[in-house]
This record gives sequence, C-alpha cells and structure tokens, in this order.
Amino acid sequence: MEKKETIIEITNLHKKFGDNEVLKGITLTVYKGENLVILGRSGSGKSVTIKCLVGLVPADEGEIKVFDTDITKLKKTELNTLRVRIGFMFQNGALYDSMSVRQNLTFTLKHHTKDIEKEAIETQINEALENVGLLEAIDKMPADLSGGMRKRIAMARTVIIKPEIILYDEPTSGLDTITAREISELMVSIQKKYQTTSIIITHDMACAKSTSDRILIVKDGVINAEGTYEELEKSDDEWVKSFFI
Repeated sequence: MEKKETIIEITNLHKKFGDNEVLKGITLTVYKGENLVILGRSGSGKSVTIKCLVGLVPADEGEIKVFDTDITKLKKTELNTLRVRIGFMFQNGALYDSMSVRQNLTFTLKHHTKDIEKEAIETQINEALENVGLLEAIDKMPADLSGGMRKRIAMARTVIIKPEIILYDEPTSGLDTITAREISELMVSIQKKYQTTSIIITHDMACAKSTSDRILIVKDGVINAEGTYEELEKSDDEWVKSFFI
C-alpha cells in the first residue's frame, strides 16, 4: 500500500482564552490531496484550530507541523513565507467592499507575488473567475453581488495564489440549499484541478458528505470520532449520531 504524504500534523494542541480552555489536546493529521472535514458544536474549537494552524492565534502548547515545519517555532518573517502556500477562506468571505472584484483579486495577487507583470495579473484573474463561473462579475462591486456570488469571489481570491493548502471556515453558511450545494461542488472541483489539501470547518452535513474524504468530530476540545461520512453515519455513539439526524 502506498504511503500517504503528511502535509499537516497537529499534536496535543492546547489553547485557552482567559479561564476558557477551548482546545484540550487536539491531535490530527491531514494527508496530501485530502479534504478533511471537521465537525463540532459551536464553541468546540474548530475555527480556533485552523487559526492556530496559520499562526493567527498562538498555541499555548503542542506542535503544529505544516510541510514538515513546526510553525510554533517560526519567526514572523518565516511564518509569512509559509503562509503564501496556504489559502484561507473566511466565513463571511471578507472581500474589501470599497474595491471591485478585479481590484480585490489584484490586491491579493500583488500581496503574495511581488513584481508580478500586469499581463500575468490579468491572466490569473480571468482564470480564477472562470474557475468559479463568474468572469462576468469582474468589474462589479461586492455590494452588487448575492451571498452566493460573494462566496464564489472569495473562493476565486483564495485559489488565485495557487495555494497547496486551503482552509475553509464555514464555506456554505448563510446560503440557500442550492447555492450551498454549488459551493460544495466547486470545492471538490478545485481540489481535483489543483490537487489541494484542505481542511473544511462546517455545520452543513450536505457539504460534509459531498466534500469530505475523511471527517473528524470535535467534542470538549478533543477529537471525539474519526472516519468517512458513511462510517460515522453508522456509529452507535449517541453524540456522533446526533450530527446525522
């Protein structure tokens, strides 16, 4: 059997905010080309885990290896160099409202790729928007876009830097069922096209089913269950079953 290449490895991750211990020893591995979904109730530490993973929130204890490098030991400049290889899609899309779609994408490209040629910018913007089916929205402002379109543009902005890892934080939240399904399908097509490795934080079980290669369930700051959607759906554990009702 072919040995899987480990891209992310978190060991015994702890994080407290004041007296609130959110992460109590999270340990997980993500393999190259895998879509890993993390489920859990609100406040269980799902989003904190991926924020620790990119150094947005410092870990109190534990090891976080990304591309075989422990990010908890990196200086800020070294961390920034590593972050260029990671795309982060925030829950609200986080587009700059004062910029057009074209300007949003240009800003991201210039931030990540210094001295990039104007022609290369235009080519990469067009490719990213074609990937999400929204080339016609290139000169629109975020206020003129629907919720689903904003998510698609946020996804275009995430993939335009050709990241090796994509972290999705509630990618389908606030969307109707059909639009949520389209976003889930888009995530799978991006994974196949770019061979990305992804962690997907979601409450949306339809999204979890269609995008996941493997699922982890977080309870009380630790991993409580692991398996494929089909395996976990058949679990006898009452807590695990509660997600599939």
